[in-house]
Amino acid sequence: MVTENDLDKLRSLQEIIYEKIGLEKSIQEIPKLLGTQEELLTRLKKTFIEKNSDYEKVKAEEADYKNRLFEAESAREKSEKNMDSVSTQREYEALDKEIKDAFEKEQQYRKDLQQRERILAELDEQIKQQASLIDNQEKELEERRKKIEAEINDKHKQIETLRKKESKLTENLDTEVVFKFERIIKNKMGIGIIAIKGNVCMGCHMILPVQFANEVRIGEEFVFCPYCSRILYYEESADGEEDYFNTEDTGALSDLDEMEDEEYEDDDEDEEIINIDSEE
Repeated sequence: MVTENDLDKLRSLQEIIYEKIGLEKSIQEIPKLLGTQEELLTRLKKTFIEKNSDYEKVKAEEADYKNRLFEAESAREKSEKNMDSVSTQREYEALDKEIKDAFEKEQQYRKDLQQRERILAELDEQIKQQASLIDNQEKELEERRKKIEAEINDKHKQIETLRKKESKLTENLDTEVVFKFERIIKNKMGIGIIAIKGNVCMGCHMILPVQFANEVRIGEEFVFCPYCSRILYYEESADGEEDYFNTEDTGALSDLDEMEDEEYEDDDEDEEIINIDSEE
């Protein structure tokens, strides 16, 4: 026989299960809060690597232009020294051209070298900034991780407390009923037990067969709504029981049994989908 005490237990159990489900969901969602910061840190590190690669490339170009400049200066100085030993106009013109060509190369190499030096200075500053940003981001991320770990541990403790309360409430309740009840609460936004008035379920507002409603009223065992799957209990209508019963569009109990089986099969499929999504 289902007593008022049993119904009170289910109402209390409903609150506990719903709170526990909320905490478990929160634990799953909390790590996602780190996603944005981790993504930012990854981008910063990628940029840092790219900047260093660019720096090394420009550094190599700088070294190359320094060698070219040195060679051009040496060629010019050598040609200038040879000017003292020229004996013909042709030799003079050839050396003069060598000197001019070497000088033009010097000027161009010097410009290229100065450009590379400016780029290196800019890259060096950018690399220092990136390194500082990465360091700050890593520190913030580590602090955030510690806070999240502490928050998760606290929620686990809350869940454990709720489980102990749940265990006490379910000591004398049928395990299958409790199992179904918890699934219903997960799927029905925290509402697992609902009244019927007359022969109408107040959860889904579907009209139930009069005989079925009478079974709920008698309360020999827990009865589940064939439409929304919630556990039902009887509540008198303000207009009086006899006036409230609606016998239109009501099916046979055998039809309801079939619908109930289908409902739980659908719940199984929904639960599998939910689990798969959670794993992903």
